[in-house]
Amino acid sequence: MFFLTILLFSYLQTSQQIQETTASGKEMLSNPMLIPVQGTLNVVMNQNVTLSCHSDSGAPPVRYTLFKCNRKVSTLNMPDLTPGLFNLTINSASDVGEYKCKAENNISSGGKYSNSLNFTLIEPISKPVLSSPISQAKKGQNVTLFCLSENGSLPISYIFFKGRKSISPPVKMQKREAAVIFLFINSPSDFGTYKCRAENSFCNNTKYSNSFNFTLEEERSHSEPLIISLGLILLLLVIGFALAIPFFIIPSYKAKKFKSTRSSTGLASTMNAEESENYVIYTEIEPVKPEEEYINFSVIKEDEKAEKRACATVYSKVLIRD
Repeated sequence: MFFLTILLFSYLQTSQQIQETTASGKEMLSNPMLIPVQGTLNVVMNQNVTLSCHSDSGAPPVRYTLFKCNRKVSTLNMPDLTPGLFNLTINSASDVGEYKCKAENNISSGGKYSNSLNFTLIEPISKPVLSSPISQAKKGQNVTLFCLSENGSLPISYIFFKGRKSISPPVKMQKREAAVIFLFINSPSDFGTYKCRAENSFCNNTKYSNSFNFTLEEERSHSEPLIISLGLILLLLVIGFALAIPFFIIPSYKAKKFKSTRSSTGLASTMNAEESENYVIYTEIEPVKPEEEYINFSVIKEDEKAEKRACATVYSKVLIRD
């Protein structure tokens, strides 16, 4: 049974080969090969490219048809087995899709298809930017540098330099992210000039970044925070004193001055007398002498009914007891 299977398989292969040969002895076309004439599939915008479609065996004439994403682009009729050359221009990102070609002659039915090709659109990189979160550093500090080219086809390779000397191996970034290098500031020479370089697969497209320098950070003395704190406290005291003047000091001063004035003059105002037609305007009290037990005071009265407001003065003596 096993041998019968082998014999049946061999018979089918032989029958297929016989079907590919016509009665006149002419061979059918072989599967064509589609290759870029320029030797690379990396292209740039507005670039002219040429694709070659070729069947190396079969009976001419041959008709070659180029397809992009299963859509017909162009057709060439060749009288012999020379390749068909298709000229294209990459005008946009959509022009880098999948390409195939088909070879046909008068014998084949349905034709034969080639391999597929895909172009890669290469964009030149822009000048990279070298930066760091800090610009000042001190001895014994760890610092970080970032290098990023915002435009250009990926991947992009970055190399860091100090002066003209490379300080890192190539760092290849597959994403639009910055390459990072960590440095340790150990000596004054570490405050030198740093740069980075970026390049991609675009030919002759290497760009250098801006220069970056770390500066030495001045160390603060231990007394500086104390001085700042004392200055803030003094400032708060001055502000508090200035706010207290109109609310506490001035009213208190006015009250004391008014009280002193009343004691020195001996004047005191009185209320209206309800049971008397006359009322007291003010009283004047003479100071008490130490050897006397009485004081003299005068009362000035005013008559409201008098047209000329005649005033009368009454003198009295009052006994003073402790």
